[in-house]
Amino acid sequence: MSHVPAPTADSPFRSARSPRDEAPQFVLPLVVRIERSAPPARTDALETAARAVLVLLGDDRTQGDGEWAEAVRNWEDARIRKVVRRARGAEWRRAGTLPGITVTGSSAEVRVFPPIPLDGWPKDLARLQVSGTELDDPEPPLPADPAAGPVLWLNPELEMSAGKAMAQAGHGAQLAWWALSPAERTAWRDAGHPLAVRTADPADWPRLTAGGLPVVRDAGFTEIAPGSCTVVADHPALR
Repeated sequence: MSHVPAPTADSPFRSARSPRDEAPQFVLPLVVRIERSAPPARTDALETAARAVLVLLGDDRTQGDGEWAEAVRNWEDARIRKVVRRARGAEWRRAGTLPGITVTGSSAEVRVFPPIPLDGWPKDLARLQVSGTELDDPEPPLPADPAAGPVLWLNPELEMSAGKAMAQAGHGAQLAWWALSPAERTAWRDAGHPLAVRTADPADWPRLTAGGLPVVRDAGFTEIAPGSCTVVADHPALR
């Protein structure tokens, strides 16, 4: 990736004001397909959203002089905002006609779009609902094996809507992507961006947050308090 902001000293995920707040603000839109008759499983939706962010970051259109590169640079130079909206039926089909990438999981479909100005939503996305995106897992997800691949660990002490958790999982995936070397990012992309999203065991959470792995601290725009630690990005290459 040709443009990678520093994810530590000047993190876009910290709650304190910084020069990033003075820059024009952009947002990365994600739309999850939720049909009444067949909603996706919650964990699969979280994992698919995180992979969608990675797919966009690794896409040739976001690199160099690509058609989405300037929008991505502007977004990364300010606060990193992601907003998840939901769609079904004709809404989903209309969203699919806008420039973007659809990523499919086992039961989930998520379309990610290039960043847009905070107040510049296309009408076919602006009309979609944000709040109330609630999903469940029909069966408890299988335990994740950190030795086998990346795991995005959610804070066990926070309650988040599915849409909020999807955005936070996307943040965690992005921090892991930034922290990897170009060769490691290429290997992850070529493998299809495998990852798992799981809620951490409360007993493990202090160790995870203090272990030097990328940590997402929410800016507090919605749902949770500013500065809350939401996700730890546990990629094998970063241990």
